[in-house]
Amino acid sequence: MTSPLQQKIKITGPSVITANRTWDGIVIWRTAAKGWSAELSDAAIVRTADEARALLAESVADDVGAIGAYIAPVDLKDSDKITPGNLREHIRSAGVTIDLPVSA
Repeated sequence: MTSPLQQKIKITGPSVITANRTWDGIVIWRTAAKGWSAELSDAAIVRTADEARALLAESVADDVGAIGAYIAPVDLKDSDKITPGNLREHIRSAGVTIDLPVSA
């Protein structure tokens, strides 16, 4: 089995590292301050494969509270507003779309 970090990384535009929080499934993004945020606007933008590989490796090594980190494309709008770069990420960023079981 090949590790995600051993796979070839191709960046075609601005990208971010994203994952889900383990305790509630909320979509989170890796920040430049080496943490996670539930706000896409806080995400660290990577533009090269080397930057993406480094941030992804750091994210995987520090996955406390996050699961399934991967690289996702983003679009930069006027005044550097970050928006998801594809349909999958638009859907994920909209949040949970089904009712989750409530723990007792």
